[in-house]
Parts: sequence; structure tokens; C-alpha cells
Amino acid sequence: MNKIPVLEKELAPTCIQELSDSYGSNHIFMKRDDLVPFSFGGNKARKAAEFYREIRREAPDIVMTYGSNSSNHCRIIANMAAGMGLSCHIISPEENRELLNNTKLVQDFGAVIETCPVTKVAETIEKRQAAYRKAGKTPYFIAGGGHGSCGTEAYVKAFREIEAYERENNLYFDYLFHASGTGTTQAGLVCGSLLSGDEKRKIVGISIAREAERGRNVVKESIREYLGEKFETLYREERLIFTDAYRCGGYGQYTAETVGTIEKVMRREGIPMDTTYVGKAFHGMLAYLADNDIRNKRVLFVHTGGGPLFFDGLEKNVLFSEKTGTPY
Repeated sequence: MNKIPVLEKELAPTCIQELSDSYGSNHIFMKRDDLVPFSFGGNKARKAAEFYREIRREAPDIVMTYGSNSSNHCRIIANMAAGMGLSCHIISPEENRELLNNTKLVQDFGAVIETCPVTKVAETIEKRQAAYRKAGKTPYFIAGGGHGSCGTEAYVKAFREIEAYERENNLYFDYLFHASGTGTTQAGLVCGSLLSGDEKRKIVGISIAREAERGRNVVKESIREYLGEKFETLYREERLIFTDAYRCGGYGQYTAETVGTIEKVMRREGIPMDTTYVGKAFHGMLAYLADNDIRNKRVLFVHTGGGPLFFDGLEKNVLFSEKTGTPY
């Protein structure tokens, strides 16, 4: 099995970048996890580093996972498997098979993409794993989005990076915001906060897909799984803030205002964001701050990646379709 040097050791901390004063009365910073140095970076690359070490220990024949045609997670897992010299098998819903840059990359990395109705995903995964075992293979399955304690651990470590930055720069972030999808990014940040004894900070997950009740429950169960017996003594309901108020109707949906925010950040800061995850969450964060009359706070937004999706937006004339050069 091949080694991937950048994933062999602990990842170096990603930079935290101060943004311009263009976004209201709060002092906003961004943690650039899109610059994790593997396969366009992002939270899925950070999580893949944890799975990589486990795969090296278990030495499977094939890596399996699940995700949509726009999945950053599938791109990164397919890339990691290719780098390790392992086969990769991805189960994907047959609904909405638009060929996006992430899909093209998954194919270029040599992964097998098996589609099925979204209602048959769990059944298909189970049958495919059983078929590989019957053929004498050892599959290693990663849940969609990198869900599980490996994914949570990745963002416990990210939280420690944030605390180290605060100590080095003698400041404190009152709020952390991020796109909350399958849940382990938020679970890791919350677990990191609980384990450190951090009492004041608010960690806000902006849902990009799930409605509040289900999304919150999934994050809570990930926290419970990671903390184990410590859950009962450390966890408090008010520490888990998950809002679906800015999901724009569901996964992959966005508004003209979302697009406007993405374009503004790209022009002002030179930071690309996409309409499915990061741009939607950043726009949601700004709306959350305004809706809750939050002022004069230090706010950190975690950029969780999705570079290829930004270019999908350009190619489909969603982003910068009207090149007016209008200043912001």
C-alpha cells in the first residue's frame, strides 16, 4: 500500500485570516481549511487524514463510501484511495446526475461510481460490501461526509488549533460559524470546546441541508459517540446551536443574495466560496448576526472547502454572470 507523505503526519495548522470591514459591525476572521494541502483541501481533507491512518493500520483491499455528484468528500476519498494504490467504490444516488467537476475528478481518480435510488442507498451499500467479502476482499467503508468519530476527531484537533492561535495572538473569538452538513465538523468543534472547558464561546452550525430537529439530533449523537462516558458530565443542550433558517429550501439550493455574497467576498478578499456549502453558510452567518443584533464581536468563520464547486458556478454562469464591475 502506497504512502501519501502529506497525510502520514499530523496536518499543519491552517491559517486564520482577518477579513476587511465590509460585513457589518463585527470583526470577522476566516480559518482557511480550504488550504489543507491535499486535493483542494477542506474539512473532508482534514477528516481524510484521520481515515488514512486507520486504513494504513487495517490494510483493506478497497475503500467504499457514499455521496452525491457534488460531494467534496467523494472526490477526496477517491483521490486518497488512488494515492494509496487502493480501489475505490462510491455509491451515489441516481437522482440529479449532472456532471460536475467533483464527479469528473472522481472518475479521473479511477473510482467505480455505482448509482441507485436514494431510498435504496443503505441496502446497496450493505449488498456491495457483502459481495466484496464473498469474493475474498476486505472493504473499508467510510460513511457519507466522513461521518463518524474519525471525522469528529479531525475537528477536535481544529478547535485546538483555534485555541493555539488565540493564545499566540492574545485574542478570543466570541463566535465560531461553519457550514453544518453531515454533522461531524460541528460535533468536533463542540467536543473540542467541551473538553477544553471553554464556557463563553458560541459555536453556530449553519445548516446547508437538514431541518433543525434532525440536523441537531445527528450532531448530538456524534458528540455522544465521541465523548463516550464523559458525555453526561460535559454536554449541555445550550452548547449545541444548529439553525436551519438559512438553508434556502434544502441541499444545493441558494438565493441571489447568496451569490452576491460569494461574489463580494471573492472581489474583496480573493477567497472562493461555493453556493452549496461555504458561500451559503457564510451568507447565513451574516444574516444570523444581523437577525440576532450581534455587534462588536470577534467572529471566526471556518472555510470548509469546495474549490471545484466554485468553478462549477463559473462554468454554469451562476457566479459573475453579470460582469458589471460594480464596486461594493
